[in-house]
Amino acid sequence: MSAHVHVQTHDSTTGTTGTTGFTGTTGTGRKSAGTTARISRAGAVSALTLAAVTGTVLAPGAASEAQAATARSKALSVAAAQKGDPYKYGAAGPHRFDCSGLTLYSYKKAGKKLPRTAQAQYNKTSRVSAAKRAKGDLVFFHSGGSVYHVGVYAGSGKVWHSPKAGSVVKLEKIWTKSVRYGRVR
Repeated sequence: MSAHVHVQTHDSTTGTTGTTGFTGTTGTGRKSAGTTARISRAGAVSALTLAAVTGTVLAPGAASEAQAATARSKALSVAAAQKGDPYKYGAAGPHRFDCSGLTLYSYKKAGKKLPRTAQAQYNKTSRVSAAKRAKGDLVFFHSGGSVYHVGVYAGSGKVWHSPKAGSVVKLEKIWTKSVRYGRVR
């Protein structure tokens, strides 16, 4: 049996709506040759139906996760571009940074807003296990329950950070197991 389905779409980013038509074959209809079956019910189409008709599956949250991955990648690039910039307590760029100033600046350039201090950034991010960490996630160094330092995870057990007075933004191997990972959403 042949069917033609009109699906009304709505783009929440632009506020526009549109109608898309799909034609295809359904089930094992018992109509005689030349008879057209019509779908008379209009309404919402489930993700499963849309996938069956269009061949595309979009999992809930997939778009936001892709956006977060793009922001992580951009933030990592921005942090790396600050290589050699000097540490200055309380500075958040563009040419001097303390640890949380570097992460704030990097994510701001990636279109994300973070609070100013390492502890506040930790409180704002989503926890990620070491096994699921990704490049661009934040690395929080802690002593007991208090976060005292933060950097941007670079992969391979390394972090971009602005460590202390007299030092510069640099890439270093993570030197302790007292770290937690946070994902900026």
